[in-house]
Amino acid sequence: MCRVLGVARSGFYAWCRNKAVRAAREERQQAFDGQVQEAFEDSRQRSGAPRLTRELDGQGVSANRKTVARSMRRQGLRARTSRRFKVTTNSAHSLPVAPNHLAQHFEAEQRNQKWTGDITYLATGERWLYLAVVLDLCGRKVIGWAMREQMSAELACEALQMALERRGYPTGVIVHTDRGSQYCSRAYRRLISDYGLISSMSAKGSCYDNACNESFFRSLKVEALHGEKFPTRASMREAVFEYIEGYYNRRRLHSTLGYLSPDDYEARLNS
Repeated sequence: MCRVLGVARSGFYAWCRNKAVRAAREERQQAFDGQVQEAFEDSRQRSGAPRLTRELDGQGVSANRKTVARSMRRQGLRARTSRRFKVTTNSAHSLPVAPNHLAQHFEAEQRNQKWTGDITYLATGERWLYLAVVLDLCGRKVIGWAMREQMSAELACEALQMALERRGYPTGVIVHTDRGSQYCSRAYRRLISDYGLISSMSAKGSCYDNACNESFFRSLKVEALHGEKFPTRASMREAVFEYIEGYYNRRRLHSTLGYLSPDDYEARLNS
């Protein structure tokens, strides 16, 4: 057979000897592919190779990023991709505007030093739903959020009120937002003043001044909403609740936090 096929006998016998080794390697690869797929589905197809590598490591599965990436390619697994989203800020008003105290310095060593807030549109079969969030820049944690059918000052106030309640009403916190009418409203400015907070606002038309909130909204929409249908506002509320409280704060790994979730990062900070 070797003579007919033009194969060296030594090569054929070496192939026979290595057959068991190849079978064991293929078995390990299949098992690893199963672990990668399970972790990928567990993240609801949100995680790419770098984050999956960290998630697997947390489960005791040791592998480098390139190995995970090859497994994903073999299985045709691709994390949800980004798309452009609608800008919400309406700064065409004559209301008072606060100076920019944050100045794109997004680092915070301790909790309750710097908070950022913003509002975004969410599309449903019952028209728009509006989401306001407040992040603590120390651990990128969502500490306050609210949803309403109108983009109003009350929406911004409700999100900030939740943040204050959850954090025990700290004072002297820089609270940075854009200069939209909701954040320049009398009700919001009164809330800032009454609780001893420091209002800070982005330069006109500069999304980079509030990049952390922009990043959060992009993650929310790409990882939880893009490609899904929400026939009712109630279904959207449920999806947002699940993402923020069930996934983002508790489980989503951030490269800026050393691949820890916001909750884990704050726990280590306080330990």
